Amino acid sequence: MPIYEYRCNACKKEFEQLVFGNQAIKCLECGSAGVTKKMSVFGMSGVENPRTGSGSSACGSCSGKSCSTC
Repeated sequence: MPIYEYRCNACKKEFEQLVFGNQAIKCLECGSAGVTKKMSVFGMSGVENPRTGSGSSACGSCSGKSCSTC
């Protein structure tokens, strides 16, 4: 049950909707079925300090093999 972002072609309102299967999507503002799915940006947590574990430098500001030596 993903949440998608849409833009209404009639009133230009942008909205998000939780979609169940092949549910018909209508604008929450004007009720029009003429909507376009927008490209969504997603977020990820826990990737602020990546650790490669490959032996290469994970940070660009030092020449150490791991961020613990910076």
